[in-house]
Amino acid sequence: MSLKTFSKGALRAAKNYTKGYSDVQAKVREATSNDPWGPSDTQMNEIAQMTYNQNDFVEIMEMLDKRLDDKGKNWRHVFKCLTLLGYLLHADSENVVAYFRDNIYIIKTIKEFQYIDEYGEDQGANVRQKAKDITNLLMDETRLRQERRSRTNMRDRMPGQADYDDDNNNVPQINARRTRGAGGDDDLRRAIEESKRLTEERFEDSDLARAVKLSEEELRWKAALADLGSPFDDP
Repeated sequence: MSLKTFSKGALRAAKNYTKGYSDVQAKVREATSNDPWGPSDTQMNEIAQMTYNQNDFVEIMEMLDKRLDDKGKNWRHVFKCLTLLGYLLHADSENVVAYFRDNIYIIKTIKEFQYIDEYGEDQGANVRQKAKDITNLLMDETRLRQERRSRTNMRDRMPGQADYDDDNNNVPQINARRTRGAGGDDDLRRAIEESKRLTEERFEDSDLARAVKLSEEELRWKAALADLGSPFDDP
């Protein structure tokens, strides 16, 4: 990892703390950063599993909305967010499908995304195509259900991949069925209604303690990075 790449990660971690982002939202920010790679399957799978938790679902949707609203030089935020969204639409919680069907205008707007980089490359083209593909998928219920079913069948045929556990992925296992069932629509409605309250309460004491520790570690690197001199894009 280069010094510049590390410094971007350090800045992102510091921003997660100063802006009060939760662990869940920090994971979405990391998966949809301006770094020229990813998001990885591991990152997307972890986020997909968290959409079954009502509180986590709200925080994930809030951060996706924020990333999808980025413009210009932050085109990677938008492109990688669309990549993550495509994964979520195929995997696990139906709440993600319901949310973006209700808010499909967000994706339709991105079909007009424009950005020409300093080399004259139309980076907006890939963003526009990705937005078009996702819009078409959201509007075709039969196709989406078939693709979701195919993915579920494929996962079920792969022992050890159906569950997301600590041994294989180094992340906490989440019960993927705890919000599934007849009450799913009620859960989604309550989750959206509680979005504002959760925004204020989500930074719990345990998160603060971890963030303070992380901030102290990152500050020790700040002196080493000070001689770089050039500003970084919003990570």
